[in-house]
Amino acid sequence: MLAATRRNLLLERLRADGRLVAKDLARELGISEDSIRRDLRDLAAAGLCTRVYGGALPASAASSDYATRRSVATDSKRRVAAHASSLIRPGSTVILDGGTTTLELARAIPTGLECEIITHSPTIAAALLDHAASVYLIGGTLYKHSAVAMGAAAAEMAQRVSAELFFLGVVGIHHEAGLTTGDPEEAAMKRLLASRAAETFVLGSSEKLGAAARHVVLPLADVTAVIADPAHDTDLEELGRRTRVIRVP
Repeated sequence: MLAATRRNLLLERLRADGRLVAKDLARELGISEDSIRRDLRDLAAAGLCTRVYGGALPASAASSDYATRRSVATDSKRRVAAHASSLIRPGSTVILDGGTTTLELARAIPTGLECEIITHSPTIAAALLDHAASVYLIGGTLYKHSAVAMGAAAAEMAQRVSAELFFLGVVGIHHEAGLTTGDPEEAAMKRLLASRAAETFVLGSSEKLGAAARHVVLPLADVTAVIADPAHDTDLEELGRRTRVIRVP
């Protein structure tokens, strides 16, 4: 079997099964595990999968650049954002993570709702200019991929805040890989923000479900719930065994 044909087969299996196990594929196709691993390296380099121990998981569309992500799963993001905004109570203090789904959440917050919003995203802060909510903006070095402040200064400021709720944006939500993103420093900042809130809710728009990126943010057991909008009747049974899942209408 030609390498290109084999890689196409691997992609078809990944779409159908939601994961690839190198050992099993090598046995089935009668080739070495090294050949499968080389194929997975090439597919991962092309952004078509995420390599994990023993195989690969689907890559998330949320791994693309910020401008591209604004046009991905927009209806799904709005549905998740609408439910998330209903959890914010008058007078509460809420941390909003960066990202395009969280931007939809900022827009979904009623303009007259009096609360405090803490964020390290300048785009989210700007989206709240006409809202009654007060806004505390964490500053630092701008990480353009997600339009958020990062680095030592941002981490120091984040350590001095506290909130009732944190709405976490991630690249992938997978029952085995957990909650993942593409950058290790961004993952660390997300963990820090989660530690500053009593409850953490994950914004699970459809393109993130069943997908994974390279760096773990948190295990599923460490969050309050995933607000999920499953696409094409995505099976959330395995995810629900590891954390609470709130399905949006």
